[in-house]
Amino acid sequence: MSAKQTAFQRPQAAVLAERLAEPRRFLQVVAGPRQVGKSTLVQQVTDQLGQPVRYVSADEPTLRGTDWISQQWEAARLEATGKAGAVLVFDEVQKIPAWSETVKRLWDEDTRKKRPLKVVLLGSAPLLIAQGLTESLAGRFETLRLPHWSLSEMREAFGWSLEQYLYFGGYPGAAPLIKDPVRWSRYIADSLIETSISRDVLLLTRVDKPALLRRLFELACRYSGQILSYTKMLGQLQDAGNTTTLAHYLDLLAGAGMVCGLPKYTGDAARTRGSSPKLQVLNTALMTVTTGVSLEEARSDREFHGRLVESAVGAHLANAAAAGECELFYWRDRGQEVDFIVRSRNRLVAIEVKSGRAPQAHSGTAAFSEAFKVRRTLLVGGDGVSVENFLGRTVSEWIE
Repeated sequence: MSAKQTAFQRPQAAVLAERLAEPRRFLQVVAGPRQVGKSTLVQQVTDQLGQPVRYVSADEPTLRGTDWISQQWEAARLEATGKAGAVLVFDEVQKIPAWSETVKRLWDEDTRKKRPLKVVLLGSAPLLIAQGLTESLAGRFETLRLPHWSLSEMREAFGWSLEQYLYFGGYPGAAPLIKDPVRWSRYIADSLIETSISRDVLLLTRVDKPALLRRLFELACRYSGQILSYTKMLGQLQDAGNTTTLAHYLDLLAGAGMVCGLPKYTGDAARTRGSSPKLQVLNTALMTVTTGVSLEEARSDREFHGRLVESAVGAHLANAAAAGECELFYWRDRGQEVDFIVRSRNRLVAIEVKSGRAPQAHSGTAAFSEAFKVRRTLLVGGDGVSVENFLGRTVSEWIE
């Protein structure tokens, strides 16, 4: 790894550094999908603290128990001497059954005894780690969400072009492998896709139909950017499941930072929840690897390239939504459609993507603007904002 890559820090590092420099107040939770640099970011920050740091991981083939948490916590307490104290970092803590009750007990003991031990929890599945937090640790933590890497981050760290980002996505750990696309593809399939499904979803959650969940993931990657009813999905998957099961499995995959289903914007929460989802990958690498399309084919196949552009724009927005910056929907009514509806503090932004797949009249944007109060409409691609410009800036810049 070059010096440039080693020195690169994601913007969330400054936030964590500021929080850890404060007097002990909250547990710090760093949550995000696999391979987005959570451990690296925490190490970059803690290396600059000038105080003892104990880093331990529960990401083992066999699950650890709560006694292990207590043992590691006690060892960190012994290092938390003097005013400076110490920092205890737990990686993949959600892998331990009933972890949150033990963390609550130990944290509260330290609070009562005024021990200067700060604690950072890392988790690769935001949905799963959130369950333990909200059940037991309410009021004791604040979260720092790390989404997939953006175009601007991959460009700064690795010098990537737009076309490289569209195809290879935003996994920094896989970046050195792109000169060998076959090796890169195997790494994404084995170390990211399979590991996320088997260890971040199936190992920690009751899934009665694991084969159905895997096929649903593949379907979401192949149909990214398209609206599919759950009934139509069941037909494609050829399974005897039901729509409730599919919706649940899609939520689990979204919690692992893989794919999600965008709801239809209706202005009514109940109707929105019951809508057909628009399937969306959260990292375009998942789409290219699952479909098996080569880099050359992705560039020459206009249809696929257009879907890749749409999915990259959608992933950029969906990752911002997963980080809590906004809410994301699509809109469709009587044959008119808007690719993405972004809502932030009751302000609506309608975004249409001109990907080159087919001529688009964008009549949906005008119809949506007539039906709802819209702050801004954006056309990405074509004669609108360039795709590179849109992906190179944060979502909050486009919706402010």
